[in-house]
Amino acid sequence: MAGPVTDREIYEQAMLARDARFDGRFFIGVRTTGVYCRPVCKVKSPKLANVTFFPTAAAAAEAGFRPCLRCRPESSPGTPAWAGTSTTVQRGLRLIAEGALDDGSIEALSDRLGVTSRHLSRLFMQHLGASPKSVAQTRRLHFAKKLLNETSLSMTEIAMSAGYGSVRRFNDHIRSVYGRSPSMLRRKATTTASTLCLRLPYRPPYDYEAILAFLAVRATPGVESVEGGRYRRSIEMEGERGTISVEKSPADYYLLCEITLPGARPLIGIVERIRRLFDLNADPMEIECSLSRDPELASIVRTSPGRRVPGAWDPFEVAVRAIVGQQVSVKGATTVMGKIVQRYGEATDSDVFFPTPESLSRLEVDQLPMPRARALAIQSMAKAVCTGEIDFDRDDSAGMVASLMRIKGIGPWTAQYVAMRAAGDPDAFLHGDLVLRQVAAAKLGIMTEKALVERSQCWRPWRAYAGMHLWSLADKLKEQ
Repeated sequence: MAGPVTDREIYEQAMLARDARFDGRFFIGVRTTGVYCRPVCKVKSPKLANVTFFPTAAAAAEAGFRPCLRCRPESSPGTPAWAGTSTTVQRGLRLIAEGALDDGSIEALSDRLGVTSRHLSRLFMQHLGASPKSVAQTRRLHFAKKLLNETSLSMTEIAMSAGYGSVRRFNDHIRSVYGRSPSMLRRKATTTASTLCLRLPYRPPYDYEAILAFLAVRATPGVESVEGGRYRRSIEMEGERGTISVEKSPADYYLLCEITLPGARPLIGIVERIRRLFDLNADPMEIECSLSRDPELASIVRTSPGRRVPGAWDPFEVAVRAIVGQQVSVKGATTVMGKIVQRYGEATDSDVFFPTPESLSRLEVDQLPMPRARALAIQSMAKAVCTGEIDFDRDDSAGMVASLMRIKGIGPWTAQYVAMRAAGDPDAFLHGDLVLRQVAAAKLGIMTEKALVERSQCWRPWRAYAGMHLWSLADKLKEQ
């Protein structure tokens, strides 16, 4: 009898088939050339005896391999959510992606995560095969290489955008890895100085239409819009204002993102937020395989492969949206959000920007078309953000839920909705949602909230995705 298939056998098959579903799930170090590649690399496949498989690009780099110039590992989808079964690793990856180690130390990062630096390094090695420092260095290198290939930004702008702090550090790192200068690596630029166009990859399948439809009906009037398959919104980051526009590429596996901004320094943070908004780091194969262990849910999952959980551009903004959306229709909540922006947002000649926490902390609770208690909850939440009682940047999912529920007028549904979209918690589950419960009753025969919670245990740690699959059936139920 044949034994169980090993990870190496799976990786070998994926490499030989150039299977795009595995892109970013592992990397291939080729000992004869000293480079590491993506599974989709189009060069002649190396002999299996000459390759080593790594769980992350950082692990390959730490082992002494350099990135392949042909398949460009910097163009692979991001680290999938399951890469760290440890919550600490997941939070650490997110903070590093937000630049926690650009200016800070490992010790400071460890303090934010509530562990010692030694324990954090041990967890990273266990789950990712690389230290936090290597992960941060690889992130900077990959983003800088991407900007070299896809934009016409100056070397100084690229160095600052990628978090190097100086052009010298940038030049030294590029030379040490690639053996040539940044200018030698640069390809023909495809963008103008004012608008950058970047390609953001994902793992197929990807249900772009579903995530776009979700965002369209919830788009805040004046701030966001969805038209002709394209999502657009105004943004503000690190004191700079601009816009982003996202659409699906007609070929290959990536989204096309146009970013208009006066300066390039916040660019890496903007790209990371867009990736979270469109859930580009998800691994649909892993998620759907896990959810399909429930036979009744499996049939639902199969009808919409590649479904994602929409994230949020700004946690505060989606928290306001969640409060507004309590016990009202999606359309009604969108109308109220437009009124809030109209009254408290800031408009320029071309764009409207969502109100700041400081602005909504002074909200006039009797001046908006919503119950007074709901307006007070928004005001209280905004004040808590201003004072630091709620810190969306520091709180993990559980901490975010706990902080929000201390605010009068915010209950479990609202807090879990924010955790799902703002914290990117793949296991956040809105078991009290009326629509979700109606669909669960009609499609899965689950008649009570308690029974739904019990049934959902077998969907962990992907209950947010299960919830999105169930939500998607609501309109079909109305038609029956």
